[in-house]
Amino acid sequence: MISANLSAIFYLISGILFILALRGLSSPETSRQGNLFGILGMIIAITVTFLTVGNFSSAINYVLLFLVVGGAIGAFIAFKIPMTAMPELVAGFHSLVGLAAVFVAISAFLNPQAFNLGSIGNIKLASLIEMSIGAAVGAITFSGSIIAFLKLRGIMSGSPIIFKGQHFFNLILGISIVVLIYFLCSTQSENFFWSMIAISFLIGILLIIPIGGADMPVVISMLNSYSGWAAAGIGFTLENTALIITGALVGSSGAILSYIMCKGMNRSFFSVILGGFGGDSSTNKEKKKDQKPVKSGNAEDAAFLLKNASSVIIVPGYGMAVAQAQHALREMVDTLKKNDIKVSYAVHPVAGRMPGHMNVLLAEANVPYDEVFELEEINNDFANCDVAYVIGANDVTNPIAKSDPQSPIYGMPILDVEKAKSVLFVKRSLSPGYAGIDNDLFYRDNTLMLFADAKKMTEDIIKSL
Repeated sequence: MISANLSAIFYLISGILFILALRGLSSPETSRQGNLFGILGMIIAITVTFLTVGNFSSAINYVLLFLVVGGAIGAFIAFKIPMTAMPELVAGFHSLVGLAAVFVAISAFLNPQAFNLGSIGNIKLASLIEMSIGAAVGAITFSGSIIAFLKLRGIMSGSPIIFKGQHFFNLILGISIVVLIYFLCSTQSENFFWSMIAISFLIGILLIIPIGGADMPVVISMLNSYSGWAAAGIGFTLENTALIITGALVGSSGAILSYIMCKGMNRSFFSVILGGFGGDSSTNKEKKKDQKPVKSGNAEDAAFLLKNASSVIIVPGYGMAVAQAQHALREMVDTLKKNDIKVSYAVHPVAGRMPGHMNVLLAEANVPYDEVFELEEINNDFANCDVAYVIGANDVTNPIAKSDPQSPIYGMPILDVEKAKSVLFVKRSLSPGYAGIDNDLFYRDNTLMLFADAKKMTEDIIKSL
């Protein structure tokens, strides 16, 4: 067992390492270093927590066993999971953080003596409020993350699920949680405690089901923030400095990221928090453009346009991730640059299924960081671009976001791909993107559709260059 002062110093060190981790993760160039800082900080925090307990009873052996088993499962998943499944993996992990917060709150409520919180029926008021908030936010995070996982996995439809009076019902449930916490603090009754948790699970579901597929990257970021606040709330209950610091860092950084993404998608930040965005896309699905012709081509046609271009902009999307085409794409770009063709990458903030999805894939293929540009940095360059090579991106290139107020993506800033002289659009079919709406770019006069697997098409283009 170590002293309280010494444990506080080590917790402070772990907190500093977590801050350095977040700083490192802000850029692909320093992300590996950031991950190492985070791992080191967590090792210190876990070790100090075990040493602080001091009571090495037989129960501690079970804790260590579960720690090893959980770590082994996490490592196995990390090695085996494909990059395309990373968004739903993150959603799944968020759900576990929320569930852990709920379990800790339940343990503290049923056995407060073990946590130095008083006795059953006589728990400290401050601790009771903290564990109630932690449990409520944790339950919302758990059930909301499960819904996000199901949507991202395709088990559940990505379309918004909306019913009459939904927002009013959510408001009633939110007020109910506050009222139950009040009565819980007044009576310390188990009935109020379990009712509060049950309603929190329900509201987590109701907050996420009305959110459409196009907005799922923001949902991932939002749930990340929720999981952090849940951990921080439980940290106050346990009087664990490391948990408070970590939870606050995750919660605040997730909230900031959600705000940045909301600005990038022209969404209301408060609507995101309340689960009130993501319009009904059912009407848009009915609008089919099957009578409008498209121009399609092959690898030779694409190679001809690329060879005769002076500037090319690559627009990667989820289709590239599915096909694992980033390495072939890098090879194609290298071939173009040998012919003195200027090539850049344009990445939309919400391309893929989670923030930074495309950046990670491009970094995996060793694409130079100085060739990758965000929307604000490169959008004006499309007007002077000879060829835009869109590989699997859909909703983020859809011009309908500028013209159709009924569209669920209306108002969302998009990449101005349609302004390029020629657009090469690699896609398996004319099926809509995750938002469930048709892409008007398919039918533009300057667009040549390349119907094929993204990796195979890119490899065929390389052969023809």
